[in-house]
Amino acid sequence: MDYKKAGVDIEAGYRSVELMKEYVKGTMRPEVMGGIGGFSGAFSAGALKGMENPVLLSGTDGVGTKLKLAFLLDRHDTVGIDCVAMCVNDVACAGGEPLFFLDYIACGRNFPEKIADIVKGVAEGCKQAGAALVGGETAEHPDLMPEEEYDLAGFSVGVVEEKDLITGAEIREGDVLIGLASSGVHSNGFSLVRSVFEMTRESLDTYYEELGGTLGEILLTPTKIYVKALKAVKEAGVRVKGASHITGGGFYENIPRMLPEGIRAEIRKDSYQVPAIFRLLQEKGDIGEQVMYNTYNMGLGMVLAVSPEDADITMEAIRRAGETPYRVGLCKAGEKGVDIC
Repeated sequence: MDYKKAGVDIEAGYRSVELMKEYVKGTMRPEVMGGIGGFSGAFSAGALKGMENPVLLSGTDGVGTKLKLAFLLDRHDTVGIDCVAMCVNDVACAGGEPLFFLDYIACGRNFPEKIADIVKGVAEGCKQAGAALVGGETAEHPDLMPEEEYDLAGFSVGVVEEKDLITGAEIREGDVLIGLASSGVHSNGFSLVRSVFEMTRESLDTYYEELGGTLGEILLTPTKIYVKALKAVKEAGVRVKGASHITGGGFYENIPRMLPEGIRAEIRKDSYQVPAIFRLLQEKGDIGEQVMYNTYNMGLGMVLAVSPEDADITMEAIRRAGETPYRVGLCKAGEKGVDIC
């Protein structure tokens, strides 16, 4: 008896590391110390020396049951972007710059090429966020998970000057809400998606004219990473007063998280075009509108609160960063919460 016969292939683990090294190298920043494959990732704090009062920020999350689609379609090179996005967007919401990222992959069996594909996506997400992929772990769990399945999670660490922290405390009545377009469903609400659509290869390969692609392609579209857009707004001289990453819980849970007491957000549904995937999902599943806005991003992956005089500058900066902004509403006096009207 040996470890391989017990279900854990150490040689496959070595092969996975070798295959992923080329992707990891592409994420390196000058602050990264040491090579790939150490027991810990080293990141120099020298980059913080020029800061007056640096505050470290962190975010952790996973991809959730969206992975089930990756298993069915045998496509694993995009879910890593989702994993990074879910973490670094949270860091960006506080005004932070993501510095580095680590991932954790738990699998029933280590298929090196599959693991390398996952890490390829993680590395791409890190490049989009400007973060270094300094480490990770691939754990083989025979008998605990099916051989063909895996789970993926990660966490990011970032930094911001204390004076630049986005807390929402400065939001006032009359402030404008700017929404940043999402790429689709992102990485939340897939348990409901999987209840609405038949989860078979045939169903996911079905082409929908209104979607402009197959159902699987549209649903696997990776989550938008908004780090560069937020950085562009800051560099344009705008003080973002509040930022909300629209994830699980949709509008009703996430937008109030950025609001101070006594301020209520008003979002106008007709201020932007809701992507076709949400309309199809609502129709096929006979889902109420309130449930849709309480579950999904409905086409807005992030919402910012800025002063009225900064609204146009903010939107132009977001466009320059390659994202699509919408003026979606405003802040008013009232009980903390959100109205969708």
